[in-house]
Amino acid sequence: MTRVRAVAFDVDGVLTDGAVWWGPDGQEWKRFCFRDIMGVSLARKAGLTLALISGEDSPLVDRFAVKMGIADVYKGCKDKAAALREFAAAHDLGLEEVAFMGDDVNDVPALQISGYPASPRDGHPAARGVAALVTEASGGRGAVRELLDRLLADG
Repeated sequence: MTRVRAVAFDVDGVLTDGAVWWGPDGQEWKRFCFRDIMGVSLARKAGLTLALISGEDSPLVDRFAVKMGIADVYKGCKDKAAALREFAAAHDLGLEEVAFMGDDVNDVPALQISGYPASPRDGHPAARGVAALVTEASGGRGAVRELLDRLLADG
């Protein structure tokens, strides 16, 4: 396996448990896991380049990116494979050097071109079916940390 130098994540169902809470005033809330947050922090410190690729155009994605120091953010993305190609090219990486974690059918094209495709345990069967790694943890409950721990251990 080629050394992974960058990781891109879908957000909903990967960094979150896939649920959304809507408040009475139209506020949208998402829940993130501190194990995943620590994993992202450790990955950044280890020198991995990170990106968020989300089908949603939520300000919560931006807020997470700012908190975690992730500069590459693709929101409202309908073609995640194109976004993954753009991310790799922007950092002069081959796709074989980029891991991608996704959980649903709209992530499959990006998973198929990624050098190291991963899906959470509770991902859709189509995503799990093309993943080199299906985590023991569910999305939003440590799946990201599990992937990053493995990548950092393989260093």
